Amino acid sequence: MPDALFADAKLAAVYDAFETARPDLDVYEALIIDELGARSVLDVGCGTGTFACRLARRGLEVVGVDPAAASLAVARTKPDADGVRWLHGDATSLPPLQVDLAVMTGNVAQVFIDDADWLATLRGIAAALRPGGHLVFETRDPAARGWLPWDGRREGIPGVTRTCALTEVREGLVSFRYTYAFDDGAVLTSDSTLRFRGRAEVAHARAEAGYTVDEVRGAPDRPGLEFVFIARRGS
Repeated sequence: MPDALFADAKLAAVYDAFETARPDLDVYEALIIDELGARSVLDVGCGTGTFACRLARRGLEVVGVDPAAASLAVARTKPDADGVRWLHGDATSLPPLQVDLAVMTGNVAQVFIDDADWLATLRGIAAALRPGGHLVFETRDPAARGWLPWDGRREGIPGVTRTCALTEVREGLVSFRYTYAFDDGAVLTSDSTLRFRGRAEVAHARAEAGYTVDEVRGAPDRPGLEFVFIARRGS
């Protein structure tokens, strides 16, 4: 089940306002279009559709899939949303597709905390790629311990304040809770857990799912914090 910040309609409605700074999407857009030359893209865990709509605006054929209906409802209201095929579900329940490239931005690759679910997701994506098609995603380097600044972080937008608290860190799993306090008196919480996998662990799973890793690079907008994996599906 998706976390409440994506699945609750009241929280999905304010998600974009809290996530306005996304320099990573500039990097991914250039990588997908200019470097890899993709013309059709599957956006796995597309959320509220910011990146999917952006790619559609560039003339790409885009499919966005997400298990959170509330987030998809927000996505469908955005400019260029008509250029995206929106699917409610996940990578293991896709209809027949043959896209040039699949992408997972942000924390999407880390929500699969169970190894079996992670492998099933990678295999589902591979089935949607044309032979030789690319899979691109990022994951946070656990050695950087990037979760430490999250604890106690407080952010506000008009009408609502959000605070974050770490709830548990153990064996590669980082759990945290967002608390949203609305000016109308509503207080909502969302609990999340992310899996922090090392570079070798990620590479092993991708090989098991039938990919060849072409390159692992750092995220230029977050130096030292992220791995960006670029792999190809076998023929």
